Amino acid sequence: MNNYFDNAIVSVIIPVYNSEKYIAKTLDSVLLQTYKCIEIILVDDCSTDNSQQKIATYLQKHPNITYHRLATNAGAGVVRNKAIALAKGRYIAFLDSDDLWYPQKIEKQIALMQQGENAICYTAIEMIDENDQLIKGKRDVLEKLDYKSQLRNTMLATSAIVVDRLVTGDFTMPVTRIGEDYATWLFLLRNGRQACGINEALVQYRRCSQSLSSNKLKSIQTVWHIQVKHERINPFCATYNVICYAYNAFKKHYI
Repeated sequence: MNNYFDNAIVSVIIPVYNSEKYIAKTLDSVLLQTYKCIEIILVDDCSTDNSQQKIATYLQKHPNITYHRLATNAGAGVVRNKAIALAKGRYIAFLDSDDLWYPQKIEKQIALMQQGENAICYTAIEMIDENDQLIKGKRDVLEKLDYKSQLRNTMLATSAIVVDRLVTGDFTMPVTRIGEDYATWLFLLRNGRQACGINEALVQYRRCSQSLSSNKLKSIQTVWHIQVKHERINPFCATYNVICYAYNAFKKHYI
Protein backbone atom coordinates (compact mmCIF):
# COMPACT_ATOMS: atom_id res chain seq x y z
CA MET A 1 0.00 0.00 0.00
CA ASN A 2 1.25 3.48 -0.94
CA ASN A 3 4.55 2.04 -2.20
CA TYR A 4 4.83 4.97 -4.62
CA PHE A 5 5.76 7.28 -1.73
CA ASP A 6 9.42 7.94 -1.11
CA ASN A 7 9.83 6.76 2.48
CA ALA A 8 12.63 9.21 3.25
CA ILE A 9 11.15 12.41 1.84
CA VAL A 10 9.24 14.94 3.93
CA SER A 11 7.03 17.02 1.64
CA VAL A 12 6.62 20.50 3.12
CA ILE A 13 3.42 22.17 1.97
CA ILE A 14 3.27 25.96 2.08
CA PRO A 15 0.15 27.78 0.83
CA VAL A 16 0.99 31.22 -0.54
CA TYR A 17 -1.31 34.21 -0.69
CA ASN A 18 0.12 37.74 -0.57
CA SER A 19 2.99 36.41 1.52
CA GLU A 20 5.82 38.67 0.36
CA LYS A 21 6.49 40.06 3.85
CA TYR A 22 7.38 36.73 5.47
CA ILE A 23 7.87 34.07 2.78
CA ALA A 24 11.68 34.43 2.66
CA LYS A 25 12.03 33.89 6.42
CA THR A 26 9.65 30.95 6.25
CA LEU A 27 11.55 29.28 3.42
CA ASP A 28 14.86 29.90 5.18
CA SER A 29 13.55 28.12 8.28
CA VAL A 30 12.80 25.04 6.16
CA LEU A 31 16.09 25.12 4.27
CA LEU A 32 17.95 25.24 7.60
CA GLN A 33 16.39 21.99 8.83
CA THR A 34 18.87 19.41 10.08
CA TYR A 35 16.77 16.75 8.33
CA LYS A 36 17.83 17.22 4.72
CA CYS A 37 15.59 14.87 2.72
CA ILE A 38 12.96 17.52 2.18
CA GLU A 39 11.00 18.85 -0.76
CA ILE A 40 9.15 22.17 -0.51
CA ILE A 41 5.91 22.62 -2.42
CA LEU A 42 4.58 26.16 -2.75
CA VAL A 43 1.08 26.63 -4.16
CA ASP A 44 0.10 30.24 -4.83
CA ASP A 45 -3.58 31.15 -4.51
CA CYS A 46 -3.32 34.03 -7.02
CA SER A 47 -1.26 36.46 -4.94
CA THR A 48 -1.45 40.08 -6.06
CA ASP A 49 1.74 41.22 -4.30
CA ASN A 50 5.39 40.32 -4.98
CA SER A 51 5.24 36.81 -3.53
CA GLN A 52 6.00 35.18 -6.88
CA GLN A 53 9.07 37.35 -7.44
CA LYS A 54 10.39 36.60 -3.94
CA ILE A 55 9.92 32.88 -4.51
CA ALA A 56 11.59 33.03 -7.93
CA THR A 57 14.95 33.84 -6.32
CA TYR A 58 14.70 30.64 -4.25
CA LEU A 59 13.69 28.52 -7.25
CA GLN A 60 16.92 29.50 -9.01
CA LYS A 61 19.06 28.25 -6.11
CA HIS A 62 17.15 25.31 -4.63
CA PRO A 63 16.06 22.41 -6.90
CA ASN A 64 14.03 20.87 -4.05
CA ILE A 65 11.51 23.73 -4.23
CA THR A 66 8.45 23.42 -6.49
CA TYR A 67 6.16 26.37 -7.25
CA HIS A 68 2.65 26.14 -8.68
CA ARG A 69 0.24 29.04 -9.18
CA LEU A 70 -3.51 28.44 -9.34
CA ALA A 71 -5.49 29.96 -12.20
CA THR A 72 -8.16 31.35 -9.87
CA ASN A 73 -8.34 32.11 -6.16
CA ALA A 74 -9.74 28.99 -4.49
CA GLY A 75 -8.98 29.03 -0.74
CA ALA A 76 -6.63 27.15 1.57
CA GLY A 77 -8.29 23.74 1.20
CA VAL A 78 -7.88 23.65 -2.58
CA VAL A 79 -4.33 25.02 -2.31
CA ARG A 80 -3.23 22.38 0.18
CA ASN A 81 -4.92 19.59 -1.78
CA LYS A 82 -3.04 20.61 -4.92
CA ALA A 83 0.20 20.52 -2.96
CA ILE A 84 -0.63 17.11 -1.47
CA ALA A 85 -1.28 15.80 -4.99
CA LEU A 86 2.17 17.00 -6.06
CA ALA A 87 3.94 15.61 -2.98
CA LYS A 88 6.35 12.70 -3.43
CA GLY A 89 7.07 12.04 0.23
CA ARG A 90 5.68 9.55 2.67
CA TYR A 91 5.51 12.36 5.20
CA ILE A 92 3.45 15.52 4.70
CA ALA A 93 4.43 18.55 6.79
CA PHE A 94 2.27 21.66 6.83
CA LEU A 95 3.65 25.17 7.23
CA ASP A 96 1.83 28.48 6.93
CA SER A 97 3.67 31.09 4.91
CA ASP A 98 4.28 33.42 7.88
CA ASP A 99 5.29 30.84 10.50
CA LEU A 100 8.81 29.64 11.29
CA TRP A 101 10.45 26.35 12.26
CA TYR A 102 13.40 25.72 14.55
CA PRO A 103 16.18 23.76 12.78
CA GLN A 104 15.63 20.37 14.47
CA LYS A 105 11.83 20.27 14.12
CA ILE A 106 11.53 17.74 11.31
CA GLU A 107 14.45 15.59 12.47
CA LYS A 108 12.92 15.17 15.92
CA GLN A 109 9.45 14.46 14.55
CA ILE A 110 10.59 11.81 12.08
CA ALA A 111 12.68 10.11 14.77
CA LEU A 112 9.63 9.90 17.03
CA MET A 113 7.26 8.76 14.29
CA GLN A 114 9.58 5.93 13.32
CA GLN A 115 9.25 4.48 16.82
CA GLY A 116 5.61 3.49 16.26
CA GLU A 117 2.59 3.79 14.02
CA ASN A 118 1.39 7.32 14.66
CA ALA A 119 -0.81 9.01 12.07
CA ILE A 120 0.30 12.49 13.13
CA CYS A 121 3.21 14.04 14.99
CA TYR A 122 2.96 17.55 16.42
CA THR A 123 5.08 19.85 18.55
CA ALA A 124 4.54 22.64 21.00
CA ILE A 125 4.56 26.18 19.63
CA GLU A 126 5.45 29.67 20.77
CA MET A 127 3.90 32.87 19.46
CA ILE A 128 5.60 35.80 17.78
CA ASP A 129 4.31 39.11 16.47
CA GLU A 130 4.74 40.78 13.06
CA ASN A 131 8.29 41.78 14.00
CA ASP A 132 9.42 38.31 15.17
CA GLN A 133 9.20 39.34 18.81
CA LEU A 134 8.13 36.64 21.26
CA ILE A 135 4.69 37.40 22.69
CA LYS A 136 3.86 34.03 24.28
CA GLY A 137 6.20 31.24 25.31
CA LYS A 138 5.77 27.51 24.91
CA ARG A 139 2.29 26.08 25.23
CA ASP A 140 2.59 22.57 26.68
CA VAL A 141 1.26 19.67 24.62
CA LEU A 142 0.36 16.10 25.52
CA GLU A 143 2.54 13.15 24.52
CA LYS A 144 -0.48 11.46 22.95
CA LEU A 145 -3.69 12.76 21.42
CA ASP A 146 -6.65 10.76 20.14
CA TYR A 147 -9.91 11.54 18.35
CA LYS A 148 -11.92 12.26 21.51
CA SER A 149 -9.27 14.63 22.85
CA GLN A 150 -9.09 16.51 19.56
CA LEU A 151 -12.84 17.19 19.64
CA ARG A 152 -12.24 19.49 22.62
CA ASN A 153 -8.77 20.78 21.97
CA THR A 154 -6.72 23.21 19.90
CA MET A 155 -3.44 21.40 20.50
CA LEU A 156 -2.78 20.58 16.86
CA ALA A 157 -1.36 23.73 15.28
CA THR A 158 -1.19 23.36 11.51
CA SER A 159 2.45 24.46 11.18
CA ALA A 160 3.44 21.88 13.81
CA ILE A 161 1.91 18.89 12.00
CA VAL A 162 3.58 16.02 10.16
CA VAL A 163 1.35 13.26 8.72
CA ASP A 164 2.58 9.75 7.88
CA ARG A 165 0.75 8.69 4.72
CA LEU A 166 1.91 5.09 5.18
CA VAL A 167 -0.36 5.03 8.25
CA THR A 168 -3.23 7.20 7.02
CA GLY A 169 -3.23 6.40 3.33
CA ASP A 170 -3.94 9.14 0.81
CA PHE A 171 -6.02 11.99 2.14
CA THR A 172 -7.33 15.37 1.10
CA MET A 173 -8.65 18.32 3.03
CA PRO A 174 -12.33 19.28 2.81
CA VAL A 175 -12.81 22.27 0.54
CA THR A 176 -14.12 24.92 2.89
CA ARG A 177 -13.04 28.51 3.45
CA ILE A 178 -12.39 27.97 7.16
CA GLY A 179 -11.77 25.02 9.46
CA GLU A 180 -10.41 22.62 6.82
CA ASP A 181 -7.36 21.85 8.93
CA TYR A 182 -9.40 20.99 12.06
CA ALA A 183 -11.70 18.74 10.01
CA THR A 184 -8.67 17.00 8.51
CA TRP A 185 -7.08 16.19 11.87
CA LEU A 186 -10.36 14.68 13.09
CA PHE A 187 -10.63 12.60 9.92
CA LEU A 188 -7.04 11.33 10.28
CA LEU A 189 -7.61 10.39 13.95
CA ARG A 190 -10.67 8.25 13.28
CA ASN A 191 -10.63 4.48 13.77
CA GLY A 192 -8.36 4.55 16.80
CA ARG A 193 -5.41 6.31 15.20
CA GLN A 194 -3.22 8.41 17.47
CA ALA A 195 -1.05 11.50 17.29
CA CYS A 196 2.23 11.79 19.17
CA GLY A 197 3.49 15.05 20.60
CA ILE A 198 6.85 16.65 21.33
CA ASN A 199 6.58 19.03 24.27
CA GLU A 200 9.17 21.41 22.89
CA ALA A 201 8.48 24.68 21.09
CA LEU A 202 9.83 23.89 17.63
CA VAL A 203 7.45 26.23 15.80
CA GLN A 204 7.04 29.99 15.93
CA TYR A 205 3.41 30.77 15.19
CA ARG A 206 2.85 34.34 14.01
CA ARG A 207 -0.10 36.12 15.56
CA CYS A 208 -0.91 39.26 13.63
CA SER A 209 -2.79 42.25 14.98
CA GLN A 210 -5.47 41.97 12.30
CA SER A 211 -6.72 38.72 13.85
CA LEU A 212 -10.18 39.90 14.78
CA SER A 213 -12.30 38.54 17.61
CA SER A 214 -15.14 38.11 15.11
CA ASN A 215 -12.93 35.63 13.19
CA LYS A 216 -12.35 33.68 16.40
CA LEU A 217 -16.12 33.50 16.97
CA LYS A 218 -16.60 32.30 13.41
CA SER A 219 -13.92 29.68 13.99
CA ILE A 220 -15.78 28.35 17.05
CA GLN A 221 -19.00 28.19 15.04
CA THR A 222 -17.15 26.30 12.34
CA VAL A 223 -15.87 23.73 14.86
CA TRP A 224 -19.45 23.05 15.96
CA HIS A 225 -20.56 22.70 12.33
CA ILE A 226 -17.73 20.27 11.53
CA GLN A 227 -18.53 18.10 14.53
CA VAL A 228 -22.25 17.95 13.76
CA LYS A 229 -22.18 17.77 9.95
CA HIS A 230 -18.88 16.01 9.18
CA GLU A 231 -18.48 13.84 12.26
CA ARG A 232 -22.21 13.20 12.89
CA ILE A 233 -21.95 14.08 16.59
CA ASN A 234 -25.10 14.82 18.57
CA PRO A 235 -25.61 18.64 18.64
CA PHE A 236 -25.76 18.72 22.47
CA CYS A 237 -22.50 16.76 22.77
CA ALA A 238 -20.96 18.98 20.10
CA THR A 239 -21.96 22.06 22.09
CA TYR A 240 -20.16 20.74 25.17
CA ASN A 241 -17.11 19.86 23.06
CA VAL A 242 -17.06 23.36 21.58
CA ILE A 243 -17.24 25.00 25.02
CA CYS A 244 -14.13 23.01 25.99
CA TYR A 245 -12.54 23.91 22.66
CA ALA A 246 -13.22 27.63 23.17
CA TYR A 247 -11.74 27.53 26.68
CA ASN A 248 -8.61 25.78 25.42
CA ALA A 249 -8.33 28.26 22.55
CA PHE A 250 -8.54 31.16 25.01
CA LYS A 251 -5.77 29.62 27.12
CA LYS A 252 -3.66 29.04 24.02
CA HIS A 253 -3.75 32.66 22.95
CA TYR A 254 -4.06 34.66 26.16
CA ILE A 255 -3.03 32.74 29.31
